[in-house]
Amino acid sequence: MSTAYPIHLSSAKPAVNGWKASAAVYPGDQSATIYLEADEAENLRKIQRAGRQLDGLSIHSVALSGSDWDQERQWAFARGYMDTLSKNTIDWAAHDAAAVEHLQQLLDTTVWARELVNLPPNAIYPESLAERVIEKLTAVGQNNIHCRVIKGDELLKEGWTGIHTVGRASIKPPLMLIVDYNPTGQADAPTQAVLVGKGITFDSGGYSIKSSEGMVSMKCDMAGAATVAGALALAIQQGLNERVQLVLCCAENLIDGHAYKLGDIITYKNGMTVEIVNTDAEGRLVLADGLQYAGETGAPLIIDAATLTGAAQVAVGNEYNALFSVDDQQANRALALAAETNELLWRLPLQQWHKKNCPSPFADTANSRPQKGGGTGGASNAAGFLLNFAPRNGEGWLHFDIAGAYHASANGLNPAGATALGIRTISRLLRSQ
Repeated sequence: MSTAYPIHLSSAKPAVNGWKASAAVYPGDQSATIYLEADEAENLRKIQRAGRQLDGLSIHSVALSGSDWDQERQWAFARGYMDTLSKNTIDWAAHDAAAVEHLQQLLDTTVWARELVNLPPNAIYPESLAERVIEKLTAVGQNNIHCRVIKGDELLKEGWTGIHTVGRASIKPPLMLIVDYNPTGQADAPTQAVLVGKGITFDSGGYSIKSSEGMVSMKCDMAGAATVAGALALAIQQGLNERVQLVLCCAENLIDGHAYKLGDIITYKNGMTVEIVNTDAEGRLVLADGLQYAGETGAPLIIDAATLTGAAQVAVGNEYNALFSVDDQQANRALALAAETNELLWRLPLQQWHKKNCPSPFADTANSRPQKGGGTGGASNAAGFLLNFAPRNGEGWLHFDIAGAYHASANGLNPAGATALGIRTISRLLRSQ
């Protein structure tokens, strides 16, 4: 017999002493009840808050009871209930095996991605990140997964100068991880999509060094890599039957005598030259390599994810991710799928002329503007920099600046640390072409 604490949903007016309308959940001796309202969006937030509250009460095993628990409500509860370090368990309310399997796959993948981001930087560095991603994707994709690691000076031999430049000061060598998922059985099958992830496993800011308080959570700067890897893992588990590649651009952005400096100029594989005016604008430098690789595959859909700018977080807060694209059809598809999966996503401005918004008198472009935060429109200007490297002038390209990827401290909706926000949306994008 299960000893899990039952959680009920009710649309009835509560008849309990001490209940407040603002309360997310009413916990009793034998079970707890969440009282629903008319607005379903608010219900989902309330259910997520209830999960946080019950975790805070050290209730470590729950059973979601009753017929009112649809998939989105169950997932909202799980998002709040699964704390950073806890091993809480949930008995799902789904009434068929397929629904339970779907929710458990989503939970397991999300927990894996969050743990990857939350691990300390002495445990997660470029090679260990690549190893963990290879292990996870091989477990779910088995013989359909083929991996390649390009590391250290091999990056220069193959033309991936951005990743090498950013990571060369660390004793942990930078690398590009390429994962090819091909379930078709045909070696020459076309690649339908490429996922590109920013894998900066620690970001000191380089010579544009961050403050101590600004640096303390910079283990999360590889959350883009964890997000796209998690999205691919989830898509595979839920039936992805097309060829998709994953490219992770991995480095530690540190300082020593080999570190890149302000005023340096990088020449990329496509011949574009970039002047460094801010070594803390390093994510776009590594993603430029990943986008060029993606272009070489000919894939019609390219998605990148990165904790790229503080400006995006200023614009949309830390409960949303920001979306950039010059492809209206793909952007609208992403927004629609995000709405279906209840992942908050907001489109910010990007036009072709944003490519020229970081001018340099010495190179084709600079990697930022020499102003705090990159100046006004910093998130759009960063996306504009990437647009220089996206194939087909940005057709088929989506850029997720994942402002909601990490919370330095807990709040009423989320535990401290990674959120994995964006995994469901990107996974759906792969499976709905």
